[in-house]
Amino acid sequence: MKRFENFGLKKETMNFIRLNGFKEPTPIQEEVIPAALRGRDVIGLSSTGSGKTHAYLIPLFEKIDASLNRVQAIVTAPTRELAIQIHGMAMLMTKVNPDIRIRLFVGGSDREKDARQLANAQPHLVIGTPGRMKDMFLDTSVLRCDTASVMVVDEADMTMEFGFLDDVDAIAGRLKDDLQMMSFSATMPEQLRPFIRKYMHQPITFEIGERVRFNPDIHHILVPCYHHDYAETIYSILPGFQPFVCLIFANTRKEASEVAQQLREKGLSVTEIHGDLSSRQRKQSMKAISNAERTFVVATDLAARGIDIGEVTHVISCGFPKDLEYYVHRAGRTGRAGSSGTCFALYKDRDDMSIRSLMKRGIKFDHMRYKKSGWQKLQPYGQKRVKRDTEMEKQISRMMAGKKTKVKPGYKKKRKEAIEQLQRKKRQEFIRSKIREQKKAMYRERARQEKENGNK
Repeated sequence: MKRFENFGLKKETMNFIRLNGFKEPTPIQEEVIPAALRGRDVIGLSSTGSGKTHAYLIPLFEKIDASLNRVQAIVTAPTRELAIQIHGMAMLMTKVNPDIRIRLFVGGSDREKDARQLANAQPHLVIGTPGRMKDMFLDTSVLRCDTASVMVVDEADMTMEFGFLDDVDAIAGRLKDDLQMMSFSATMPEQLRPFIRKYMHQPITFEIGERVRFNPDIHHILVPCYHHDYAETIYSILPGFQPFVCLIFANTRKEASEVAQQLREKGLSVTEIHGDLSSRQRKQSMKAISNAERTFVVATDLAARGIDIGEVTHVISCGFPKDLEYYVHRAGRTGRAGSSGTCFALYKDRDDMSIRSLMKRGIKFDHMRYKKSGWQKLQPYGQKRVKRDTEMEKQISRMMAGKKTKVKPGYKKKRKEAIEQLQRKKRQEFIRSKIREQKKAMYRERARQEKENGNK
């Protein structure tokens, strides 16, 4: 295992590392930092929480010359939340070197104020979302990204998936020919490779992280919602586990907002992260997450991707995403660094195909529900419980009994028809009994009301 001292870093950079409390580099840092310092183009594939942000921030700070009044490095992130988090990590460097200028450019910020500040001085390090950076650089020409010598594309796979790669392409196309580029993400989709070939020169790929597709240390628990909504189901199972941080995933922004609000109304400490929040609310949420002020974090897949949300002990998935890979990412936010974790997958009838697909791909679910007496195991998902109706069996036996022991042709068909006939009869009797009960209840209610009116 290498040490940070082995990289030959400047005093300021080493002080930045000490301020972060780092003792030894993580595997991704151990591989990326030396290659980045040599000026090589780098592709880093690793999961959230592996230390990849500092794998590129450390060599960036090593290369930046604070005496020069120009942009020297660019970092793009696909979401405001992730950009804000990266910016927060980078700003620690200003405590070591007050002369270094680091600026954040994301949607929702004051564009005119940003332009006025840029007129006075250009930042040394630019961090932001592709759309806003393109706007400031190419559309209004107030941000001089063309002087940058290094560009980092963080969460490149998600940048492509959500349609932001065109903005990154527009920015990169106006930078230096000898630009050093680094790309980091959890996966490397085939559709991303043309962009890599266009801008990277013989890149070195470092793939580090969990090699097991489905972490065996994560306990997957299927929990039926029955007739309850997600928030009610979550609240009902809370006595069954004690989370340090519980990350709750919703499929839409509206759903995330509703779940968060309902849980707050029940008195829970909740932070929410999704696209419907204002810029101010997002910053407040990120601050709360950084300071571990809330036990429950409700998020969408897009907003939570790439964000380091501390020690997540439990994940709750409200249903299943259309792309089931995101379920794997959801569950993977717990059980990190060799520790175990639990993912509760709340399901409704519409989730049947998703559950069966994940089971075929290797995920083993425990099918459970929580009652006052504790967790109860249910029949393994997909296995129908066969209820034997002894009275029905007796009736079928009497109907099908004959003097001869030899099985006649069509016996199975006749037996099946007899079973269906009895089942129809039982259903009709059940419906009639319910109707009788409802009528009795209606008569009782009418008599009660007439009695009350007579007493007035």
